[in-house]
Amino acid sequence: MCEYCGCQSLASIDELTREHDEVVRLISHLRPAHEDGDVGGMARVARRIATVLGPHTQVEEQGLFPALARDFPEQISALEAEHRRVEAVLAEAADNITPSDPAWPDRLIGTMAMLRDHILKEQDGVFPAALANLGTAEWEAVEAVRAEAGSALSRPAA
Repeated sequence: MCEYCGCQSLASIDELTREHDEVVRLISHLRPAHEDGDVGGMARVARRIATVLGPHTQVEEQGLFPALARDFPEQISALEAEHRRVEAVLAEAADNITPSDPAWPDRLIGTMAMLRDHILKEQDGVFPAALANLGTAEWEAVEAVRAEAGSALSRPAA
């Protein structure tokens, strides 16, 4: 994904980007399962996506977004609304449930297409804006949220 502005040199943005990359990788498993009519497989992938997005969304909404909301209120509000939409469709597969609603697989595919666009908005807009606008105290707040939220991904070897 994005590598042009240097924002990935910050550990906070690098971790968010790694989570985005993992979500995109997981999304790629949905279409074959959908084509095979494997709703159970789709539900398992949905749960894995939700596991990655849980701490990721917490870092964005409790750390990064508040620092940007004063300058970009409409954009941040729209991104948060998209988070709610993603969470809702993923929640239908929570707790090892295979959704019985016959419309869920198509709803999941459509929502994941929206999520891919959402990720691009964050990586091409939010992350560079954060790099340009956030000060040390704001980055420390983001890191504090990350420390509390953790991550579903293992840390890369140093």
